[in-house]
Amino acid sequence: MGVQLLAAANMAPMQSPSHVVMVRPHRFSVNQATAGDNAFQRDLSLSGSQAARRAYAESTQLADALAQEGIGVTLVDDELGLSPDSVFPNNWFTTHSDGRVVLCPMFAPNRRHERRSDILELLGRQFEIREVLDLSEEENRGEFLEGTGSVVIDHRRGLAYGGRSHRLTPRLFQRYCAALELEPVLFDAVDSSGTPIYHTNVMMSVGETVSVIASGLIPDAAERDRVLNQLRCASETIVELTEAQVRLFSGNVLQLTGSAGPVLVMSTTAYRALRSDQIEAIRRTSRILTSDVSTIESSGGSVRCMLAGVHLPGRQ
Repeated sequence: MGVQLLAAANMAPMQSPSHVVMVRPHRFSVNQATAGDNAFQRDLSLSGSQAARRAYAESTQLADALAQEGIGVTLVDDELGLSPDSVFPNNWFTTHSDGRVVLCPMFAPNRRHERRSDILELLGRQFEIREVLDLSEEENRGEFLEGTGSVVIDHRRGLAYGGRSHRLTPRLFQRYCAALELEPVLFDAVDSSGTPIYHTNVMMSVGETVSVIASGLIPDAAERDRVLNQLRCASETIVELTEAQVRLFSGNVLQLTGSAGPVLVMSTTAYRALRSDQIEAIRRTSRILTSDVSTIESSGGSVRCMLAGVHLPGRQ
């Protein structure tokens, strides 16, 4: 069942949304089916029941903290636990200011259970859903695009950033961008061992006033320059991250719009990895909200992965 935590219900037409969808897991576990290409995953020294209880508490605390900031939260429980990664809803759908919702194809078969019509029905009670573009059948053709994990969207300027990986195939990325009239910015991003970064949103984020990026992970100079030049037009503040900070989820952040203005949401782990000068740069134009999601982070994703931003127009 879904529970609406409603605050700041009116959507602002901006890059940083004022409403998000979250899924609270009842049977959280680390997904072994995604360990092959997600270098951010790690084993837990907890029993299954302990991990599940902690993940439930962490998602609840984050939802409560967002609501206190005046950010709308549609909080939906996953009691069945058909997919261990259900806590990361941003991978299976994206929302857009023209009223469109895109259903996205998932790389791991056991993650495809995460797509839920009841979540869209809940959103449809408060927001205008004018069209659903279903790309999920592309899974059967070996084509994948895992939502705003694979694609980081600049909604104001009509750009989509995507790092090539098993989770983002270039042909489908081009089709997605064409359908939504977004300019594709495709690039390679790899860690120091040459392993592709599995999701673009662990190494960069584009906000209303603040963007973060680990541009050093883009080996091709021309691709790197293109990304940086576009980011300089997107946000007042650009924070450069190191690979070590990316490993600690400092790139997996999301700027939202609360009742007091922009707030950059990140995990406690991510915040502690930032230098004081980086924190100072962020705070010039944005507040910072931190939440401990260390158990959930063992699955290879952090706060940004837990938040599906809602860019749909509100119902009148």
